[in-house]
Amino acid sequence: MVEPVTVVVVYPDLLGTYGDGGNARVLVERLRWRGIAAEVVTVPLGTPVPRSAAVYLLGGGEDAPQSLAASTLRAEGSLVAAVAAGAALLAVCAGLQVVGSRFLTSEGIREGVGLVDAETVRGLPVRAVGELVVDPDPGLGLPRLSGYENHAGLTRLGPGLRPFGRVVAGVGNGTDDRADGFVAGHVIGTYLHGPVLARNPELADLLLGWALGELPALEHPEVDAEAQGLRAERLSAAGRSVPASSGGRGRWRRLGLRARRRAYQRGT
Repeated sequence: MVEPVTVVVVYPDLLGTYGDGGNARVLVERLRWRGIAAEVVTVPLGTPVPRSAAVYLLGGGEDAPQSLAASTLRAEGSLVAAVAAGAALLAVCAGLQVVGSRFLTSEGIREGVGLVDAETVRGLPVRAVGELVVDPDPGLGLPRLSGYENHAGLTRLGPGLRPFGRVVAGVGNGTDDRADGFVAGHVIGTYLHGPVLARNPELADLLLGWALGELPALEHPEVDAEAQGLRAERLSAAGRSVPASSGGRGRWRRLGLRARRRAYQRGT
């Protein structure tokens, strides 16, 4: 009997604020539609993270749970070992910060897991809340991606670490180069909530392909047609509701706090 492909949701009790656990459901269903047995393994705090899964998922969370997740994963070492063995990892928002080198919370600097050289500080002029549109790194072969963001962190990438993509609308990492997230080997970090894989199934298949190799054709193509319709709708909404990418962070600094908030709400 063939063992099912395992998708691990890491610490949803700590990193489950924005519904990112739904990404696991998308991955498993896309495998089942291809006739591949798959299962979701939920790993709460206090349970060892398995080292032999195909894909690992980390979601959004608040400062204290985020710090606890980082320290536990760093001490345990299982996630680092799994990635080193070839597993794929999607880390969203707080998860992105957790797998980096360090991040700033209300209680000070905390050490991350250290999978990538990425540092997050509290450098945004206002909290980034709203639709986020990203053009992925061309080498990934993905279309324009849609999601939403809700964070106050500014993430700086270390030398040689590639952005996951460039922000078309929204804030992303908050840096002047308009980067969102990072990509390193089979690890993707992004500020795209959604759940991002429900909005962008091509990204789901990229992660699965990294972990499993070439995938069979999908037996339910109408599902992707619906997803593409949802993405088109959200891309249109983003064009009306979030700042254009040309403004940059310098423009935000020149505005007063109330004016920045009004501009963000108007999409100017």
